[in-house]
Amino acid sequence: MIIGITQEIKTHEYRVSLTPLGAKALIDLGHEVLIQSNAGAEVGFSDQDYQMAGSSIVSSAESVFSQADMIVKVKEPQANECKLLNKNQILFTYLHLAADPQQTDLLLKSAATCIAYETITDDNGRLPLLQPMSEIAGRMSIQSGAHHLEKTQGGSGVLLSGATGVENAKVLVLGGGVVGMNAAKVALGMGSQVTILNRSLSKRLVKFQQKFPDKLSIDLSNQSNIEHQLKTADLVIGAALVAGASAPKLISRNMLKLIKKGSVLVDVSIDQGGCFETSTVTTHDKPTYVVDGIIHYCVGNMPGAVAQTATLALTNATLPYILNIANKGYQQALLDDQNLMNGLNIHHSKVTHQAVADSLGHQYYPAKNLL
Repeated sequence: MIIGITQEIKTHEYRVSLTPLGAKALIDLGHEVLIQSNAGAEVGFSDQDYQMAGSSIVSSAESVFSQADMIVKVKEPQANECKLLNKNQILFTYLHLAADPQQTDLLLKSAATCIAYETITDDNGRLPLLQPMSEIAGRMSIQSGAHHLEKTQGGSGVLLSGATGVENAKVLVLGGGVVGMNAAKVALGMGSQVTILNRSLSKRLVKFQQKFPDKLSIDLSNQSNIEHQLKTADLVIGAALVAGASAPKLISRNMLKLIKKGSVLVDVSIDQGGCFETSTVTTHDKPTYVVDGIIHYCVGNMPGAVAQTATLALTNATLPYILNIANKGYQQALLDDQNLMNGLNIHHSKVTHQAVADSLGHQYYPAKNLL
């Protein structure tokens, strides 16, 4: 199989979807790897590094798309990239289609086979290709939130750790999954008082709370508890996720009046539409905006800011799946593995993921019936 890697073109996206070592693993098994020139330059991988691994360097994304059987990316294809796909190609990347009807329509028109990292599951129902970026985004949410709490950034001027004789800040985390847990760990490490609200009080969360009995509270996520916690929160992390579907709206516009002016909302769920009613996608160029005196941070590709770490973590997770698809072909790989099948979102102009279809009003086609 010919695997194509292009330079990411989303605003301030510096990651690359395959390392030179990953390319070598594919090439050693008889596959070809095409790399757009400078695709890995921002994370320290030169064209020469890829050439030494056996990859071929091409000058443009158009050259990659015209030759590759499978395009492996980091972020969702932009409109001009979608138009380069065809029905004989596989697209393997983060898609987040439920919040992106335009991309969905373009991919349906392409007739390509589109497999989304974020809906692939494992035997325990977890999302193994979302997990590494969720870990990073969760950790970054606290450092970003802390920065924007500074008065010079328009925030309330609160330090998460407090100071001698001064109360520490209160951090509210909505969602106790991978993002939420990692956000809580960093916030606790920085000396904050942390509350996690989750749909259920799992054994994992209870065990986590027992490690920090004086600093961490855990409760059920419902409107009453959210409203109560918003009154004292300095920093709110939106970490709610429904796999493949639009994120639930947990904070309405009206609820902003409960929050202290200058507090910060960080919506890590923004790729799936955001879990605050007032959330709108922002970029690393201009990461925040203010609504009713409350700072909103809604950057859609947070891990892109720590591109080197994120690239290595992503390739560690995705490479086994890339190898599997390349070795077997996508049809056999999908039929052999229901967890991988759960990643198939679009196939030959049909939506094959129930949550995506429901979110966007498309007809759902069971993947196995099509394959």
